[in-house]
Amino acid sequence: MVLFCKQMREVKIIECPRDAMQGIESFIETSDKIKYINQLLKVGFDTLDFGSFVSPKAIPQMRDTAEVLSKLNLSTTQTQLLAIVANVRGAKDAAIFDEIAYLGYPFSISETFQMRNTNATIEESIEVLDDIQNICVQRGKSLVVYLSMGFGNPYGDEWNVEICAKWVEEMHKKGIHILALSDTIGIANPESIAYLYRELVPALKGNYSNNKIAQKGKRSLI
Repeated sequence: MVLFCKQMREVKIIECPRDAMQGIESFIETSDKIKYINQLLKVGFDTLDFGSFVSPKAIPQMRDTAEVLSKLNLSTTQTQLLAIVANVRGAKDAAIFDEIAYLGYPFSISETFQMRNTNATIEESIEVLDDIQNICVQRGKSLVVYLSMGFGNPYGDEWNVEICAKWVEEMHKKGIHILALSDTIGIANPESIAYLYRELVPALKGNYSNNKIAQKGKRSLI
């Protein structure tokens, strides 16, 4: 993920080992995860999306996130940690760790994918999002909202820049200022990326100067 902020004067790179690991079916030994993430902490990334606090039945690979966190060497790095949560319980579990600076919540602008990903409708997810935001405020965390299916979807749900802009506006109203436009299943291409940013960024310019809008994708498109 690449994060553009402060009117493009600053570029922050967010690495996401969690996304890669959770897609591997065979369990990666906890000790190997610890070694790998500790090496990434030496690189100088702004943030590592390192793990998730979700049901182990849903994502077995991430069941050891708390144990991994306990063995990370954060004493010599400025890299901050982000953990994904899918519900209030996960947010509460993650928020107790002082080492975690960001909680990430996947919010899909596709109704179909939101149901598949979190077993909740968009309407229900808004309520969950409000509760997670309150937890973040109480625990001094920053909330990152991943706008899943930000570049289109294969399910037949309507998608266009106006829908993306609508949800960016809704997040802004809630006081959520870090958004990740996510190419969740790797369908973005240079044309769709250019279309989205060409139309979306000018529409938000001025009103969202304090917002941080990132692009996160399965493919190395930037």
